[in-house]
Amino acid sequence: MTFNKLKHGQTIGIIGGGQLGKMMAQSAQKMGYRVVVLDPDKSCPCQYVAHEFINAAYDDMTALKQLGDMSDVITYEFENIAAQQLKSLTEDYNVPQGYEAIALLQDRLTEKQTLQQAGVQVVPFMQVTQPDDVLDVAEKLGYPFMIKTRFGGYDGKGQILVHSEDDLDEAKALVEQQECVAEQFLMLEREVSLTATIGSEGRVAYFPLQENEHRDQILFKTIVPARVDKESEARLEVEKITRAIHLVGTFTVEFFVDQVGQLYVNEIAPRPHNSGHYSIEACDYSQFDTHILAVTGQTLPSEIQLLKPAVMMNLLGKDLDLLESQFDQHPEWHVHIYGKASRKPARKMGHMTLLTNDTDQTEQEMIALFEGRDQ
Repeated sequence: MTFNKLKHGQTIGIIGGGQLGKMMAQSAQKMGYRVVVLDPDKSCPCQYVAHEFINAAYDDMTALKQLGDMSDVITYEFENIAAQQLKSLTEDYNVPQGYEAIALLQDRLTEKQTLQQAGVQVVPFMQVTQPDDVLDVAEKLGYPFMIKTRFGGYDGKGQILVHSEDDLDEAKALVEQQECVAEQFLMLEREVSLTATIGSEGRVAYFPLQENEHRDQILFKTIVPARVDKESEARLEVEKITRAIHLVGTFTVEFFVDQVGQLYVNEIAPRPHNSGHYSIEACDYSQFDTHILAVTGQTLPSEIQLLKPAVMMNLLGKDLDLLESQFDQHPEWHVHIYGKASRKPARKMGHMTLLTNDTDQTEQEMIALFEGRDQ
């Protein structure tokens, strides 16, 4: 695939003005591009680093066409945008990522069916169309199992862990709201993710395998390199995925590793991802740099170099409450504050990355800090 190659000074349009859009814009401006962003939130973080801001809903076709008219290329930071409107944009404007991945990955059932057909290892799953179907799920998948809505939901929203019969009523209530997908619950050894970028002429640049820990379905920390020998296997699974799904720019595939070492694909994020934020300081290119290179038609590096091992910690509102008074005492903490207008305990407000020669020790020190324990 070959894309239109942008020149310095041309304009990148970003659909979505959250922290990912902000960091995309910062990489774009570093390379000499102009940025215009569209977002429904008047106080979104990206508007403060963009040249132009369009305050409109993601499905506002008039506003999306305005974005297209102002831009030489369009990208997005968030997959819960309207696939139909994005499809319309691709007919008249330069949208290298297309709409197909968004349309596919917005539906958890279609995503899993597509991956299964591509020969990718996925967790056993079942379609759940009506409340009483959860009884069939309990019989075939066994307890515990996850119930997830087919559409929408992120950071743990729209999903329930069903431990036993006592949780069936809650699961049925979720299915009454929306058709769902049930997944067998795995006993995990760890979670990992692989970030990659597909650019002009199909070149792929891989970041190192990332080891993740989630708490309450929100990413808590990422350690790089991952402490498990699964990078080659993960790359093979990603190659299968890219043959089945049209992906351009930076994307991340999340994996489960069970207690016998089996690797399963969990989810795909068709844009830069929280677990890749460490790359800003720890790699020679960040995930945002390579994304901008890809969508503007520039040549990607042949390899991404990890300059130093790293531990990345998410900063939720409750973490800022606990730690922000210490930031000026620790110049070794690379702190990123996203600039969101309101702070909530479980809302992602920033992240920080620590470069280290001993990820195990740094991990334990940071966990103790985030849990409010004395060192």
